[in-house]
Amino acid sequence: MNKRTPLVAGNWKMNGRQELLGDMAQALAGYHGEAQVVVCPPFPYLAAARATLPETVGVGGQNLSDQEDGAFTGEVSAPMLAEVGCGHVIIGHSERRALYGETDACIADKFARAQAAGLVPILCVGETLEEREAGHTEQVVRRQLLAVVDAVGIAAFAQAVVAYEPVWAIGTGKTASPEQAQEVHADLRRTLAEKDPAIADSLRLLYGGSVKADNAGLLFAQSDIDGGLIGGASLTADSFIAICQAAK
Repeated sequence: MNKRTPLVAGNWKMNGRQELLGDMAQALAGYHGEAQVVVCPPFPYLAAARATLPETVGVGGQNLSDQEDGAFTGEVSAPMLAEVGCGHVIIGHSERRALYGETDACIADKFARAQAAGLVPILCVGETLEEREAGHTEQVVRRQLLAVVDAVGIAAFAQAVVAYEPVWAIGTGKTASPEQAQEVHADLRRTLAEKDPAIADSLRLLYGGSVKADNAGLLFAQSDIDGGLIGGASLTADSFIAICQAAK
């Protein structure tokens, strides 16, 4: 099996101020763990994040436009993110799908735009509570994943990350058990292995959904979970560092 370097990405969503950025920079300056760390603050703080955080810490956008340039007021393009120092960008977060109506096709377009600008997409997939209770989890996450694979090709996933984030566990305090999360991660890897076993083996799969310092170790110990996409717990430097330390 491939030795995958763990990745922990903090998604601040529409939270945080300059003070948090300073606290995070100070805390991460002393981090020497095994995981690659990426911080994804709101757009106004991206340039400051790149200037403030240690060089070893990546900076990522939370979203991007499916267009490169033009008359799209309020949008941010992939080249803009790259120009201010981003190396990653979150694609298809469940909140973007649910609140802003982003479709699988739109998300595939965004994935392609990100890679064209040299960004590493963190592609999010996940089911709602209703879909899980109906037994449709694997069907839903495979559809979301393969919509992008079919659009951009399996080779593109050599430079990508996939995050499984069950919608029912985001911001609710509920967390998929390590066994539940591992089951879905393993299915995602098997699905990609049908296209290219080597890429599937090397691809980093993250878990996102109420990850905290006290449950991160058990989640990250699963064989197909390679780190986390962290929401609320990334807003406190101490908790975020503890989660990063749990990824080995």
